[in-house]
Amino acid sequence: MKKILNNVDNIVDEMLSGMIDAHGNLLDRVDGRNIIIRRNKKIDKVALISGGGSGHEPAHAGYVGRGMLDAAVCGQIFSSPGADEVYDAIKAVATDAGVLLIIKNYSGDVMNFEMAAELAAADGIKVDKIVVNDDVAVEGSTYTVGRRGIAGTVFVHKIVGAAAEKGYSLEELRKLGEKVIDNVKTMGMSLEPCFVPTTGRKSFDIANDEVEIGLGIHGEPGTHREKIKSAEIHVKQLLDEIFKHSNAKTDDEVAVMVNGLGATTLIELYIANKTVKEFLDEREINIYKTLVGNFMTSIDMEGFSISILKLDEEMKELLDAQSDTVGMKNL
Repeated sequence: MKKILNNVDNIVDEMLSGMIDAHGNLLDRVDGRNIIIRRNKKIDKVALISGGGSGHEPAHAGYVGRGMLDAAVCGQIFSSPGADEVYDAIKAVATDAGVLLIIKNYSGDVMNFEMAAELAAADGIKVDKIVVNDDVAVEGSTYTVGRRGIAGTVFVHKIVGAAAEKGYSLEELRKLGEKVIDNVKTMGMSLEPCFVPTTGRKSFDIANDEVEIGLGIHGEPGTHREKIKSAEIHVKQLLDEIFKHSNAKTDDEVAVMVNGLGATTLIELYIANKTVKEFLDEREINIYKTLVGNFMTSIDMEGFSISILKLDEEMKELLDAQSDTVGMKNL
C-alpha cells in the first residue's frame, strides 16, 4: 500500500503542522501538544471541546472555529488522546462560562475525557459533558460499552456550537446536546477496510464480493457480512434499521447526512442519497437539509453511513446558523 508519508511515528504531528500552515487564519495549536484551538478565541461563551483518535478527518480539528468547536484534542491514529492532553485543552480554552466536552462513545475517550474533567474541576473550572451514541447497529462492541458515537456527532458539533455562539449557558448547552443525541440515529456499511499506516495492515479482511453491515469507524465488527447488492437495496437496509430506533414519523422534518468513510466517491454517495430521499418521500417525512460528503471518515475505508436527525424549530435555526471552520462552512 503506497501512502504519502514521511515517518509513521510523526503522522499526527505533521498533519496538524500542515493544517496550521494551511489554515492559520482560523486555527492555532497548543505548543507541544496535538491540540487545535480556535485562533480568535471568544471569551464570553461556553467553550466546546471534542476529539478522539485521528483518522476521521475532517473530524475533529476540521470543526474548530466560529459556530462549532473551540478545541479538538487529536489522539494518535485510532487511539484516544490521553487525559493530560484533554486537560491541557480545557485549560487552553476555558472561560468563566464553562466548558462542555462532546465525547463520542468509545471507552477510551469517555474515560480520558472524564478524568480530564475531574482535574479541571479541581482547578475550579466549570466542566460538563455529553456522550454521543448515535450508531444503531450494535449495542456494545470492541471498544465500547453501549452504542458507538459516529457521524451523527457532527450534527451535535454544529447545533450545540451555534447555540454556544449565541450565548447559551453550560446547562442549556448540555440539555440541547442531549436532545440532539436523542434524535439522531446513524448506521453504516463498508465495502473495503482502511489501511492503518501505524500498523502497516488493513483494519480487517473481507472477500471481494462481500460487504460488512453496521461496522464501526475503526473497523469494529458490525451486525453481519453478506454479498454485495445494489445501492438501493443496501440504503433501504440501513434506513430500515435506523427507523427501528428513530422517532421521526410522517410530516416530521429531518436533516440527512450521507457520510463517506474516506474512499467512497461522490458518485456513489449521491446515488445513495437518491434512495434516501425516495425512502423518506414514501414515508411523507420532510427533508429540511441534506449533507453529502466526507464528514467522519475512517482513513481510506470504502463505505458510507446515513444519519437521520429529527428536527424541531430550535434545531433548525441552529443548524442554519453561520459557521466558519475548515470542515464546514455555512450550510
